[in-house]
Amino acid sequence: MSSLTLAIPKDLRSKMKQFPEINWSEVARQAIATKMRVLEQMQRLLNKSELTEADAVEIGREIKRRVAQKHQRAG
Repeated sequence: MSSLTLAIPKDLRSKMKQFPEINWSEVARQAIATKMRVLEQMQRLLNKSELTEADAVEIGREIKRRVAQKHQRAG
């Protein structure tokens, strides 16, 4: 098994010390594994997609435009 060193802010580390019974390495492993499953699933979906990056940008702009219009009408 490989090792990974993480930089933890002091305030978070002091909070972690309040729970010495927790295996924080295991918590980190599980969080990384969960994130990897999400990223792999997203990659599988993207690999099947026929949308180009330009299409995605245009869809994003259209969504932003419609949300802005909705807020302008409501305000």
